[in-house]
Order: sequence, then C-alpha cells, then structure tokens
Amino acid sequence: MENRDQTNALKTKLHEIIFEADTKAGRWFDIVLLILIICSVLTVILETIPGFGDKYGDLFYTLEWVFTIIFTIEYILRIWITKHSWLYIKSGYGIIDLLSILPAYLILFIPHVQYSYFITIRAIRLLRVFRILRLGQFIKESRFIVEAVKNSRAKILVFMYFVVILVTLIGSAMYLIEGGINEGFESIPKSIYWAIVTLTTVGYGDIAPVTDLGRFFSAIVMITGYAVIAVPTGIITSEAIKATKKKYTNTQVCQQCHKSDHEDGANFCSNCAYPLHD
Repeated sequence: MENRDQTNALKTKLHEIIFEADTKAGRWFDIVLLILIICSVLTVILETIPGFGDKYGDLFYTLEWVFTIIFTIEYILRIWITKHSWLYIKSGYGIIDLLSILPAYLILFIPHVQYSYFITIRAIRLLRVFRILRLGQFIKESRFIVEAVKNSRAKILVFMYFVVILVTLIGSAMYLIEGGINEGFESIPKSIYWAIVTLTTVGYGDIAPVTDLGRFFSAIVMITGYAVIAVPTGIITSEAIKATKKKYTNTQVCQQCHKSDHEDGANFCSNCAYPLHD
C-alpha cells in the first residue's frame, strides 16, 4: 500500500513537470525539450546537404540515436503517468510524439541489402521532421489556430465542395472554348487541372489559352481566384477571434482525462471533475 502511494505521488509529480509549465521544473523541462527538438530537426536537415551527410555521417547517426532514446523515454513516461494512457496515445500530440521516434526503429527492421530499398529507407528517415510539429506544444497561441480550424471544418468542407463544382464547370467551359484548337485542353480532366491552377493563382504556365475568348475567360477566372482564396481565410480568422476571447490562463492538464486549458483558479477538471493540482 505504501509503495502504491509512493508510485502515485511520483506519477503526480512527473505529471506536473512533463505536462504542465506552471512550475519552475515544468518550465525547465519544456525549455530543454524544445532545444532537443530543434537540434534533432537541424540534424535531419543538415544530413541531407550533399557531401555534408557523408563527411559527418557517423556523428549524425550517433546524434539521431541519442535524440531517439531521449524522446522514447519521454514518450514512455507520458504514457505511464497518464491514468488513461490511451487518451494520450490517440491525441494529436501523442501521435506526433510516436511519429518522431518510430522511423529510427523501423529502419532496424528494413533490409539494406538491395539498393532499391534505399529510397524507402530514406523516406522513412525523413519522417523524423515530424518532430518540428512538437514545437506547437510550446506556443500558447497555437491552440487558438488549432481550435479555429477545428471549429470551422464544417464550413471549410462546404466551401471545398463548392470549389470542386466550380473548377469542374470552369474546366468544362474551357474545354468547349479551347478544345480541338489547343492541345493543352484536349480533355476535360486536363481542363479541370488548368482551372485549379488558374483559380488558385498558381499559374504554372504549362497550359495556356490561345484564343481571345479563352484568354478573356481565363482573366475572369484569375480575378475570381482572389475572392475564392479570401473565403477560407475569413472563416478561420472569424473562428480565431472567437477563440482568443476565451480565457486560457494556466497549463494544467487533467491526469484523469488529459484535458487542458482550465481557467485560472479552477480546482477541478471541467470535463471529468478530477481534482487539479495546485
């Protein structure tokens, strides 16, 4: 019984350090972890520089395993100290934490015998860049963006449905105008591709109208593109403004249900009523 109490006390203390930043120890943990994440991402980037990776390959390999072991220990600790581990594992940050360490272990089970495996191995290793997504944990304002995107997802989906219909109509119209005259518009799918490129104002230039009517129509599509781009920006901005009006004054994370963003002075979790730590 005494051992169990000691274990629970240890878990509570580690939870305050690892998941929260209101304490001095928690802030230092976040700072150290932030530095390690940045260093690990820089290692991945430098490794891809021609000649640099060959010259310092052994150093990069050693550093990679040092970072991987540290992040693995951190990942295991996060699972151990959370009462319902699955809530953390399936959370957004839990998945990102797993992706940051998984590639190093996958490589151990992929044969290096044939050269054809090299591309696959390299692609898996590049997944380590997912570690940079963990930086979002240390930027308080990032939660506003995440919540804004989440709250506006229904409106964005409706908007995307409208865009799909619009580019289909524009592509079909352009096929009627340029088809048979311009090889670039030899089919409706190619014309739809042109419509997407033009409507988003990307303008690769690989397909271009040659008739006066086609050029006039494309000019209208380009102008329309500016209005189309502004719509999702306005939707997300509106939700972001609503999110910033909410009060997020501490970093306490419920050890029971893993909910964060509790109001200042709250003694219990707003989701499951589990006691919060002072």
